[in-house]
Amino acid sequence: MLNTHSIWFTAIVSLIGFAGVMTWRVREGRTAVTVRKIVIPPLGMSTGFCMFLVPAFRVPWAWAGIAFLAGAILLAWPLVATSRLIRDGDAIMMHRSGAFFAVIVALALIRFLARSYLDSVMTLEQTGGLFFILAFGMIVRWRVRMLMEYRALTRP
Repeated sequence: MLNTHSIWFTAIVSLIGFAGVMTWRVREGRTAVTVRKIVIPPLGMSTGFCMFLVPAFRVPWAWAGIAFLAGAILLAWPLVATSRLIRDGDAIMMHRSGAFFAVIVALALIRFLARSYLDSVMTLEQTGGLFFILAFGMIVRWRVRMLMEYRALTRP
């Protein structure tokens, strides 16, 4: 069971991380999209699976599958629905609807609330591992969709 200080520390670190991601997203939206910019984030993120080499982070395969599918099917859908690629002259640019950042905030809130519950029924490491898998499912589905759109826009 987590103590009050751990919960506050986790919340503060999560908010700092969220602010960093939001800043990155705003800056990223001002530059042209390339295949490299689409593919690198999930590849870089995949190195996080090394955490499962440590026994404390391991979860049952069924839990991992459910987390991945929840991320890829349920939670990636709003990202896919609120962002698309458009041609702007010779460049391909990300066009986000006005709801995109609201979706990011809502997803962060859902994650924070779910984590509060899950931390009470499993270890902190297992919760972190499951949320990593969930986030990986989200980014893979979103980036695969972006790659398909990019290829359609750059096809001669």
